[in-house]
Amino acid sequence: MKEKLNVDSMGHQVIIFDFSLIRGLWETRVKKNKERQKKEKERLEKSSLEKIKQEWNFILECRKKGIPQSKYLKNGFVDTDEKILDTYGKNPQLQKRHALSDEANKEKNKFIFHLSGEQWMEFPDSLKEQIYLKEWHVYNTLIQTIPAYIALFQDLRVLELSKNQISHLPVEIGCLKNLKVLNVSFNNLKSIPPELGDCENLEKLDLSGNMEITELPFELSNLKQVTVVDVSANKFHSIPICVLRMSNLQWLDISSNNLKDLPEDIDRLDQLQTLLLQKNKLTYLPRSLVNMPKLSLLIVSGDDLVEIPTAICESTTGLKFISLKDSPVETIVCEDTEEIIESERDREQFEKEFMKAYIEDLKERDLTPSYTTKVLLSLQL
Repeated sequence: MKEKLNVDSMGHQVIIFDFSLIRGLWETRVKKNKERQKKEKERLEKSSLEKIKQEWNFILECRKKGIPQSKYLKNGFVDTDEKILDTYGKNPQLQKRHALSDEANKEKNKFIFHLSGEQWMEFPDSLKEQIYLKEWHVYNTLIQTIPAYIALFQDLRVLELSKNQISHLPVEIGCLKNLKVLNVSFNNLKSIPPELGDCENLEKLDLSGNMEITELPFELSNLKQVTVVDVSANKFHSIPICVLRMSNLQWLDISSNNLKDLPEDIDRLDQLQTLLLQKNKLTYLPRSLVNMPKLSLLIVSGDDLVEIPTAICESTTGLKFISLKDSPVETIVCEDTEEIIESERDREQFEKEFMKAYIEDLKERDLTPSYTTKVLLSLQL
């Protein structure tokens, strides 16, 4: 490389480069880097992972078109010949089948109502004419009240009203005799009407994240079909009596409340499988927990616990007991924004998603055979 050595007035050596040569050197490096990237891309295209990805995408496309497995699997190997897709794509019987499937989906969606967005402050007037609907999915709106005409929706099975501004449930909700799912999580509810106890076919009740609910009406004892109750992130001081009378209950989340103890007769919930108690102020756990034959997952916050029945910690019981020290997500910082989640409601929502993922991971690990090694392969090349 061409360079000159000059001496300045202070006697220091100063190197002066020929910038045209530097530019030429840089362009050469860029060219070599592009060639290296090209070779790497070619290598990846030939690699087994890329082949697996192509085969999997091909299989998914075949399934979408309803192509029989025997047409693209030969002796255990995937035949990725595009002609298979073309041939079966033109098959009139398959086209008819797809048309029928699309028609069925269209017919099904006719019974489902969707609404979202902060531009909505109340339900549209046209809704009251659609009493044949079976599902409402309304979320992330500024809607504060549920209209009384909901009583007319006798075929309603699912009422998903999460993350709105709803401040109370109308008494007319008790008229929904066929309702199976009620989700009013992360709203502004402070109480629940006793009439909800008339929804005798209810199977899932989610009241989480309302922050202010302190009790549930005794009339909810009538909900004998309920298998899931989530009242986390509220202000309960004890497990409501009506919950203890839900004889078919399998999942109870009462985390992030003000519990200081558990009822001694909690073992009357003999169908309960999952009990989430973290982020409360429990100092001891009653021995009656050992008498719950189907309880398989118990999560608590261990900071204040001073007394735990020995049998709970024994592996012979089949119970997975998890004691959390401090909240695992209380001070988590979002990587993208680098801002701590400030709103208590937002934090509870974030922690809920964290725990959901954590529990799913626990279940996955339980389902993984002990004689295999679990490996995570990412095909995002």
